[in-house]
Amino acid sequence: MSRIIRTEPSPVLSKAVEYHGFVYTMGVVALDPEGDITAQTKDVLAQLDALLETHGTDNTRLLQAHIWLKNITDRSALNAVWTAWLPDGLAPVRACVQAELADPRYLVEIMLTACR
Repeated sequence: MSRIIRTEPSPVLSKAVEYHGFVYTMGVVALDPEGDITAQTKDVLAQLDALLETHGTDNTRLLQAHIWLKNITDRSALNAVWTAWLPDGLAPVRACVQAELADPRYLVEIMLTACR
């Protein structure tokens, strides 16, 4: 039986789960929800970098991204940070939608699937 690796599991969720070389992250929000969309997106991507590194992978191995925005009009600002963060030619498949997030101060939440 293949081993399932859970990063920092709690009663509600794990920060990431690895199985058969695939890494699934939780939906990550900014540690400081007072920042604007650019600051929050940079914060989220830094946290995702750390989670991916914990599992021996990085943003060159992304397969899929789910992005939730409080306001879809922030998409251009998000994309400016997102495209600067992604290596050229290695964008994953992606969905980006407007949603009501858990705390009204959160402007963006991102969840990734990557491989090792």
